[in-house]
Amino acid sequence: MRPVIINDREISDRYPPYVIAEISANHNGSLERAKHTIKAAKDTGASAVKIQSYTPDTMTLDVKLDDFMISEGLWRGQSLYDLYTEAHTPFEWHEELFTCAKNIGITLFSSPFDETSVDLLQSLDAPAYKIASFEIVDLSLISYIAKAGKPMLISTGMATFEEIGQALEAARCHGAIDIALLHCISSYPTPITAANLLTIQKLATEFNLQVGLSDHTIGSTAAIAATALGARLIEKHFTLDHEIKGPDSAFSIQPDAFKNLVTATQEAFVSLGQPLTTPAPEEQGNKVFRRSLYYVRDIRRGALIDETDLRRIRPGYGLAPKYLEQVIGKKATRDIYRGERVSWASLEDDTD
Repeated sequence: MRPVIINDREISDRYPPYVIAEISANHNGSLERAKHTIKAAKDTGASAVKIQSYTPDTMTLDVKLDDFMISEGLWRGQSLYDLYTEAHTPFEWHEELFTCAKNIGITLFSSPFDETSVDLLQSLDAPAYKIASFEIVDLSLISYIAKAGKPMLISTGMATFEEIGQALEAARCHGAIDIALLHCISSYPTPITAANLLTIQKLATEFNLQVGLSDHTIGSTAAIAATALGARLIEKHFTLDHEIKGPDSAFSIQPDAFKNLVTATQEAFVSLGQPLTTPAPEEQGNKVFRRSLYYVRDIRRGALIDETDLRRIRPGYGLAPKYLEQVIGKKATRDIYRGERVSWASLEDDTD
């Protein structure tokens, strides 16, 4: 399975998950807050920070017809235009945000939502592109992004496997090589019971690509479980403070929780280790606490061993319990004392 490389960081089974802090709308309209959020993400140990690149006018129309009104969920009652006005990251901020990330040493990239966004990100030498779940069916946009020749992370929320295949075909036909898929449930927030993390393994098998999780559940349980299932990228919405409400704050986590998520996914990855067919080296010292065969009474030389002469007890220095039936009925070759481990040397060999 081909690895994906973003700014010299390899994403593959050789390394712990690449953890992305998604800022999205959590800057709440403040450039300074956006920069502070990038710095806070760096401090958590995140591998990268992601923003979203669009304007209200590149996303929708400023009309209040029913088709353009949100009828359910977190943003119920808002028009699409008003939501995107509140949530967007202004184009004029982008250069400063990329400079901020570069200066503190963390990767920054974005989800572009139209060709003008891609052009802007190309001018800033964005190292990768994320295809948002809602854009996976926009094959023209995917084709345009693919021509940039950068790694592409494609979120699969709401998509059928047929639609995922079509997106991959569009990307590959226009030059994309390094592609990863992010399993995603496009529900905000996603109930943990709806996470369907086994899809991660199905995606990896079906498409033979690096696979991750774009996680909208509350907490870090899904991210940890996803790591165990083979996710090598984890994307999670990130906010400085839940008290400052914003469009995405309800399903975002704060710095301390994000830091714990980074650590927990790293530990989950390390815990996978390798498939064992022999005992682990760390276990060798404890083999002495297994049961084995010991004599529980004194036995004179030449006596036949019967089942009352020995027991299966700890420690494990004697013969293994599986030899019990073979020992019973043999003749003692010397005097044996209570508490002595059973060994073949103390017993007559039937072949003699």
